Amino acid sequence: MSSHHIVRDEQEPALLIANGESCSDELLGQLLEWSPVVVVLDRAIWRVLDLDIKVDVLLGDFDGDLDLDLIRSKQYPLEVVHTPDQDKTDLEKGIEYLIDRGHSAVNIVWATGRRADHSLTNMTNIVRYKDQIKVVMLDDYSRIFPLVGTYEKWYEAGTPLSLVPVGTVEGIVTGGLKYNLNNESLMLGYRSGNSNEAAQDGFVRISARSGDLLIMECWD
Repeated sequence: MSSHHIVRDEQEPALLIANGESCSDELLGQLLEWSPVVVVLDRAIWRVLDLDIKVDVLLGDFDGDLDLDLIRSKQYPLEVVHTPDQDKTDLEKGIEYLIDRGHSAVNIVWATGRRADHSLTNMTNIVRYKDQIKVVMLDDYSRIFPLVGTYEKWYEAGTPLSLVPVGTVEGIVTGGLKYNLNNESLMLGYRSGNSNEAAQDGFVRISARSGDLLIMECWD
């Protein structure tokens, strides 16, 4: 698998590869199809190099034992960004790196699975960047993104959709779902909108008055 970098367009989604459970080669290939800027987090670099993916940026605190000279010999040119700040996760640093360089969108893979604490933190932390960059987190079973303004998309009947609040979300209004919400609230740990679905072929609409809401397109 390879990403051949011909066109550089910071308006196209970058690809950020974390160090959780790997996704399928098919999904990874789809995300690499348009030659995105590829940012790899810390020790995931070895797994990525084994897949023969062209990497642009290696970023992390490098608290493990990384042989950067060996990595550079296998991947050139390569920008190495040392981010030692222990108050942020490597995923947060990677997103902020892309924001600072003017990227408008990012797809994130390998950020779920394996350790539950990492998965939960990665999924919920993306809401803080919703007004700065379009963030989509993907694995083989889900597509996760924060609600920004009013969301509207056409779905086939029965398509699973979950609404997961990060904290408390108020004034949620939906249309086109099997179980619609009408100016209602969701609260993490107490009431979530899991396992809803599109009621019929057509548009689903989701909005909220306040709070951070994750939308999850899920499949088995």
